[in-house]
Amino acid sequence: MASWACTAASVPCSTAPSPRPPSGEARPQAATGGGPGGGGPSHPLPAFRFGMFEFLSNHMRDAQGRLDSTRGLLCGLGAGVAEAVVVVCPMETIKVKFIHDQTSSNPKYRGFFHGVREIVREQGLKGTYQGLTATVLKQGSNQAIRFFVMTSLRNWYRGDNPNKPMNPLITGVFGAIAGAASVFGNTPLDVIKTRMQGLEAHKYRNTWDCGLQILRNEGLKAFYKGTVPRLGRVCLDVAIVFIIYDEVVKLLNKVWKTD
Repeated sequence: MASWACTAASVPCSTAPSPRPPSGEARPQAATGGGPGGGGPSHPLPAFRFGMFEFLSNHMRDAQGRLDSTRGLLCGLGAGVAEAVVVVCPMETIKVKFIHDQTSSNPKYRGFFHGVREIVREQGLKGTYQGLTATVLKQGSNQAIRFFVMTSLRNWYRGDNPNKPMNPLITGVFGAIAGAASVFGNTPLDVIKTRMQGLEAHKYRNTWDCGLQILRNEGLKAFYKGTVPRLGRVCLDVAIVFIIYDEVVKLLNKVWKTD
């Protein structure tokens, strides 16, 4: 029976800058969505991620259609690296630059699209790919951890029967565990990635130098800023995404049988 990748639609967030406060008032501070405490970018990442994972896993399953934990990790790593290069890095770079600009004392971008034009005009397409190494490391490790944990828990639950059905509640619990593991495993890389994509990225020679400066100037705790709020958000997000994915796969496999 064929496996089907689900797609997820997301509602684009408003990109219009908030009105400037009168002189003398403090500007509201916005959280950087790519950072440990903020929300992620609004784009169809789950569709791309699961589609790539399905493509890779369909070529790595054994004769019984089983995917072991090691191969699940490799497929997750491949999906994470692919989404980092194709989708995440350019969108995250633009988003972080725009947010930092709008929270500065003298914003130069009149709106999101104006900001994109200015970034490309001043820095070329390279300006939308700042922090690529950090993003690849972050997304690759993130999905490798999540799919490794999820595959391991699924295989443990199903035992010798790879076709044993899974209750959505069980899927959600396993997804939350996978999400928690990814938070503790790659929050430091998320912090470095956000710094490398900000307006002050010029202070760092490369990803390694960024990590060393954070450690030297701010200490080890700086790598885990916002871990607790991020933990709650990510666990819920990953649990919901895996539930939706599994249920859509079940539905599609019932409708389009290929036996």
